[in-house]
Amino acid sequence: MSDEQIIIKSVNDKAGRAAFVDLGRSFAAATPHSVPQIRSELLELIDPAKNPFFGHARVQLFLAYRDGKPVGRISAHIDELALELPPEQGMGPGTGMFGYYDAADEAVGAALLERAEDWLREQGMAKALGPISMSIWEEPGLLIHGHDHPPMIMMGHHPAHYQAWIEGQGYARAKTLMTYDLDVSDDFPPLIQRIVKSGEHNDRIIIRPVDIKRWDEEVQSVLHILNDAWSRNWGFVPFTEREIAYAGKKLKPLIKPEINRIAELDGKPVAFMLTFPDINDALRKIDGKLLPFGWFHLLRWLRNPVGAGMRVPLMGVLKELQNSRLASQLAFMMISDIRKSSHKKYGTKRAEIGWILDDNQGMVAIANAIGSTVNREYAIYAKTL
Repeated sequence: MSDEQIIIKSVNDKAGRAAFVDLGRSFAAATPHSVPQIRSELLELIDPAKNPFFGHARVQLFLAYRDGKPVGRISAHIDELALELPPEQGMGPGTGMFGYYDAADEAVGAALLERAEDWLREQGMAKALGPISMSIWEEPGLLIHGHDHPPMIMMGHHPAHYQAWIEGQGYARAKTLMTYDLDVSDDFPPLIQRIVKSGEHNDRIIIRPVDIKRWDEEVQSVLHILNDAWSRNWGFVPFTEREIAYAGKKLKPLIKPEINRIAELDGKPVAFMLTFPDINDALRKIDGKLLPFGWFHLLRWLRNPVGAGMRVPLMGVLKELQNSRLASQLAFMMISDIRKSSHKKYGTKRAEIGWILDDNQGMVAIANAIGSTVNREYAIYAKTL
């Protein structure tokens, strides 16, 4: 098929956004081990009236057509907060992004990337970074390792051939994100157990469950630590107040206090670890459809996700404690508590930690020390426009 037969159209209305989501779901359904997501949730993510990401971003969605049929999609977007970051942290002035990349073949993929790049140039951008769909906190990166098993909650899953298609358009890898698989039915190595016990005898340290009755306050504490702890990381973009409120509301149904921890030092919250039961376990069974009875099965699962895998998507320690033995100790203590609780209460056998930046030496060392192994890798690519 020639490029002349491919027509790229901008998406600017509700009907277009619905077509954009439905096409993405059809690609996911055709990809081995992919997990269908709830359509209404996907629509909300690209709705300027609902997702607070649009409050600090310029976004343009595109659909590709051949012979009148949709054959691909892509987003081009600019996060205004990312433009304010130091270039050495991966973004900075002149950095635009692409995401939601799906294509029926390489020619369609090339045409979509070219159109996204043209839009970014028109907006004054000098570099394209992606795929990032769309906030760095949503689904960053292209899956390049780990195609042989389903993704966990809030993780992307892409056909293996997308890697060659993107690299074939002049994109070079800028960063690798990794997830680690952990068998939670086994205890930690003796050295880690001794570190945990030492912390338990330290009267200055309290490791406590998240208090769901003070949820709004807890969210503020967690995201304050997150914004501080991650502020020097590659790709970091701070959460806004609207995003904090939005995230708190969306995540509350997934929060089980016994598998989420806040660490206090001298009575002050200094670290946290969030753990989500893998809702993809339930979505696979209902094929991502709430009707007619999917909502019932999903609500029942949310109340008691027995046997579910667990994912630790976020953790953080205040900068003032980073690079200290105490930071590692707090992390080991929180992981240990969560491991025991998830296995005892829900019968969890495996958990996933990540994503973790490949050059985050502290977190990589912690993941290795507890016996976890890399099971998935995601690549974020960059190209000068």
